[in-house]
Amino acid sequence: MANLSTTYMGLNLPSPIIAASSGLTNDIKNLIELEACGAGAIVLKSLFEEEIILELDRRLHKMHSENYLYPETYDYYEEHDVDDTLTEYLRLIYDAKKHLQIPVIASINCVTAHNWPYFTKYLQEAGADAIELNISIFPANFDASLGQNENTTLEIIQAVLKEATIPVSIKISPYFSNLAQSIIEFSKSGIKGMALFNRFFSPDYDTDTLEIIPAPIFSQPGEFTLPLRWIAITSGKVECDLVATTGISDGNTVAKMILAGAKGVQVASTVYKNGINQIQIMNNDLKQWMDSKEFADIESFRGLLGYAKTGNPAGLIRTQFMKHFAGK
Repeated sequence: MANLSTTYMGLNLPSPIIAASSGLTNDIKNLIELEACGAGAIVLKSLFEEEIILELDRRLHKMHSENYLYPETYDYYEEHDVDDTLTEYLRLIYDAKKHLQIPVIASINCVTAHNWPYFTKYLQEAGADAIELNISIFPANFDASLGQNENTTLEIIQAVLKEATIPVSIKISPYFSNLAQSIIEFSKSGIKGMALFNRFFSPDYDTDTLEIIPAPIFSQPGEFTLPLRWIAITSGKVECDLVATTGISDGNTVAKMILAGAKGVQVASTVYKNGINQIQIMNNDLKQWMDSKEFADIESFRGLLGYAKTGNPAGLIRTQFMKHFAGK
């Protein structure tokens, strides 16, 4: 029987399938069920940078508006008891570590490096095994210079690493001017892991009411090709572990990501759609596939189809494109 155990950021995981940050990972009952169904690790629902800064500023009795990249979001948080939110989050970490055997990863959704990284120590003290920085800088600021988003990402990483004594990973979008180089540079910063890719809120239009509404929030199976491409291109060149996220809905897609070089995958949408037991189904499907190919463990085939040994991945991809589509 195939062995699904692996490592990510130096943490031991019984399965490469990680429960991604979502509403499902904000409740201890769900966390226990996720582990029972075979999740290899848990990424808790993200705290937002704005929540942390507001509470820290309350404690310090100061607020500098220039620290806030998106001041409009503060109207929302002023209506909520932020202190209770932070306390409950730390309690969730503590309870998760008390009940679970698998790694528990805290998550921060952030856009700047101002003030909030000091909160990292509280996540550590609560017992988190690692921290994931969901860096959600949407590239729609017309005043930003070229390279500014990349520099801000590195500033966030460096600020958190100064406070962290546990592994730190980042979750990024594909929206960088030179994505391959950005991934490589981020990996050299001292982080231990990187998740490719997060998904931004996307708008839709209601043509009857003439209002802006949310587009479908769940990823679709066909979206897996984006992280698959970039993990295949960069997995042999980065200095940290990679995991894939977005569009991963079954065990076969998990196998593809590992073949490309991923250490594992993060899943949320397929669990929302099919229930928490979907993780067990994916694990079983992955085991059956590995047995059929006589792969004893994850490392037996990880990176087998990646581009690590290719001097110029762009040339290989161009050749593949011409091979399959030229003349059609």
